[in-house]
Amino acid sequence: MGGMAGEFHYFSKREDPMTREVFRRKLWIALLLAVLMVFAEMGCSSTAKNTKGEMPKEGESTLSAPSSRGKYYHFEDVLVPAELNFKPDESFIYEAPRFKTGILIFTKWRLDVDSLIDFFNTYMEKDNWKMVNSFRGKESFLNFSKPDKTCSIKIIEKWTGTTKVEIRVGPLGEKKM
Repeated sequence: MGGMAGEFHYFSKREDPMTREVFRRKLWIALLLAVLMVFAEMGCSSTAKNTKGEMPKEGESTLSAPSSRGKYYHFEDVLVPAELNFKPDESFIYEAPRFKTGILIFTKWRLDVDSLIDFFNTYMEKDNWKMVNSFRGKESFLNFSKPDKTCSIKIIEKWTGTTKVEIRVGPLGEKKM
């Protein structure tokens, strides 16, 4: 065994300068990749969590211009988190003189679904929606109502890491007597 240790020691003393250079390059590349991965993780971790608990101040309107919290798309009383990406090709709106209805589709990669649900619960209430019910799971559903319309929000977590949000707004049916 002593011979092996001696041979190893002998090898390290007579190391080829080219081998050392290759090792150094690989080490720098590995360090660079590690730093890039840390920055990528920091960039991707921006989610709706940033808005959790941030309620507009007393007297501040939630119908203001788009802010860092979110934006109103086609419906002036449904605030959507700023992080979500609107998919106009998958969405549609129908307007008539007495009502507006439609489905808005949004996606985001690596989104914290719990904070997204908290966002909608908070801001829908601020926009005078009443929670009817909710279901949580791989597909979560949030149902809200107003005297003249309803809103259903479906949140789907896909296996690819993408979260899809479907917002459906429509008139409340009139009761027949």
